[in-house]
Amino acid sequence: MRLEAITWDRLVDLLAERLLDLDTSDGGPWPRVALDGAPAARPGDLAERVAEALRVRGRPSLVVGTAGFLRPASVRLEYGHQDLESYYSGWYDTGALWREVFDPLSPGGSGRVLPDLWDPVTDRATRSAYAELPPGGVLLLHGPLLLHHWFPFDLTVHVLLSPGALRRRTPEPEHWTLPAFERYEQETDPAGTADVLVRADDPRHPAWRG
Repeated sequence: MRLEAITWDRLVDLLAERLLDLDTSDGGPWPRVALDGAPAARPGDLAERVAEALRVRGRPSLVVGTAGFLRPASVRLEYGHQDLESYYSGWYDTGALWREVFDPLSPGGSGRVLPDLWDPVTDRATRSAYAELPPGGVLLLHGPLLLHHWFPFDLTVHVLLSPGALRRRTPEPEHWTLPAFERYEQETDPAGTADVLVRADDPRHPAWRG
């Protein structure tokens, strides 16, 4: 795996410039981008920085995190608080993501996106207002395990941590999730299949392939 050293600022600029000219796979007016990575890799931080870089270039975007589409605790934790199969396949409401995020951004869609649905802290609906993404606006969806779903992304970015870095940067109470990411690597190969790969073992000195 050949990667080049880069700074975060340069990486964000390159991604933003690429998104300005990104064609959608279905001919729709809204490019859809995945920023995939374990929580410890902080893909949401990268999404926010890319959104800001797009803003200063005059391109609207909407940052959506899959954490806002967790299933209710009664469903998510049906088989216990540390059930790996549930975490891998059933914690996130993919049906709601299709209905509230991807369908409105499909050709002929309204562009009216619900940015989040469920608050895992209160275990209640967020009741957030819909956001209007104008034609040409970019969806930046961030979260873990994104690439083993059949979401219609036009660009995929995977933020990679080595197993050692992932363990070090994951809080100990969440170490039970680590086998899910090992399985993800084996079954989905996000490092090999993503359009852009960012290695962030040392958060001060990333490297990339894109």
